[in-house]
Amino acid sequence: MTEPSVVAVVPAAGVGSRMRADKPKQYLTLAGKTILEHTLENLHSHPAIDHIVVAINKDDGWFPTLPVANAPWLTVVDGGKERADSVLAGLSVLNPGDWALVHDAARPCLHHTDLDQLLAVRSRDDVTGGILATPVRDTMKRAKGNRPCIAHTESREHLWHALTPQLFPAVLLKQALISGLNNGLTITDEASAMEAQGYTVALIDSHPGNIKITQPMDLSLAEFYLRQLTFPTS
Repeated sequence: MTEPSVVAVVPAAGVGSRMRADKPKQYLTLAGKTILEHTLENLHSHPAIDHIVVAINKDDGWFPTLPVANAPWLTVVDGGKERADSVLAGLSVLNPGDWALVHDAARPCLHHTDLDQLLAVRSRDDVTGGILATPVRDTMKRAKGNRPCIAHTESREHLWHALTPQLFPAVLLKQALISGLNNGLTITDEASAMEAQGYTVALIDSHPGNIKITQPMDLSLAEFYLRQLTFPTS
């Protein structure tokens, strides 16, 4: 019996307004390539990933100009307005038995050792999938509504920062996302949709370099972490 495939789904239809740039952040240049190219090639270079699906804005004029746009290991689909819409578009081309590995377009510094640990959850019977995450180490403050004043201190015990990739059986994730959207659930990541359906999701401690580029100052830090990776990126 063939082992189910692992297909990476990369939602990349966002505009990244916090970067204050003249193009979506995934097309900014980092160490000689766009952020999106680094992310896609990083995933492709892992031997367990069989294929990649990237969800692009239908009016995106940047992606077709990239060398990676016509790669045989890549399928391009039209993304949606929200992240969950883009992920669903990506899931629509997966086979029923596939595992979906959803990863942010703006996280180019993923370590393959982290990915190995995440992929290992496929053999566990106590969870339905897993995500990369990091334990909260700083003191957490709750603000008074929209005011920049402290209401109270939150306990950081058992709190984790959710990252990506996030790995789930494609069929179950698709059902969870559709159910969540139909019920008005705020879906901030794939795990939140799975949690709402009662599934148990594993937390896999991630390397600190797995940052999401959201602001201009993140670029130099990402370049530093990118240069620490030892696997081929081209």
